[in-house]
Amino acid sequence: MTATWSTLDTPIGPFTAVVDADGAVLASGWTADLDELLPQVHPSLRPTELTNGDLGPVADAIERYHAGDLSAIDGVPVRQRSGEFLEHAWDVLRAVPAGAPVTYTEYAAKAGRPAAVRAAASACARNAAALFVPCHRVLRTDGTLGGFRWGVPAKRWLLDHEAARG
Repeated sequence: MTATWSTLDTPIGPFTAVVDADGAVLASGWTADLDELLPQVHPSLRPTELTNGDLGPVADAIERYHAGDLSAIDGVPVRQRSGEFLEHAWDVLRAVPAGAPVTYTEYAAKAGRPAAVRAAASACARNAAALFVPCHRVLRTDGTLGGFRWGVPAKRWLLDHEAARG
């Protein structure tokens, strides 16, 4: 499978996305290092050939989101694979509105398994498509930020950005 990747400048720093031939995001995050993203892609989806190029609508959505159009990322297709719960949990994350973060406990309940707080946290940690599957919108039960693959300062910026426009 061939995929296209590109790195764009954002207010948080470089943002790289890997997009398959159908326009679905396979991996993305605030890094300029493609090697940080590729291991996150499920082996069954991992591209055999990569081309640096124009991401089309995905690049447009990245730029519009960072400029303040928070809904720009909502319609971007994402392709991730794992077990049934994780795939469902990633879909649930896409329904968490910008500017209305939830706790890990609330997220587990929304995913249909209220006692599975660790599994919900694992869904965030294993999310390959940051921004498009907005794991930054999940907080610790006490309201603190918790971790984020791309750094707590990036998570803080994203939450502040969404709160200011939400």
